[in-house]
Amino acid sequence: MKGVMRFGKKGKLSPRYVVLYKLLKKDSLTYEDVPVEILDHQVRRLRNKEVASVTVLWRSQTVEGATWEAEAAMKAKYPHLFHSESIPA
Repeated sequence: MKGVMRFGKKGKLSPRYVVLYKLLKKDSLTYEDVPVEILDHQVRRLRNKEVASVTVLWRSQTVEGATWEAEAAMKAKYPHLFHSESIPA
């Protein structure tokens, strides 16, 4: 009974906090990071297949913050980054 009465009066779950949460939930607080350049390319050989990966430099990162991503996914989403002269064979 104590917990039920407390919800209506004060605390973290009081109506003033619940309304604030609903307002924040509606706003879009995300952004999409854009790749700038492909820095490196590698192919890992597994038992039955080969997995191609590329190092991607993102707009908001330094070179040290570049990440390895699947080449097929990056080609599908960002085809403008793949030129014949930018990726070594």
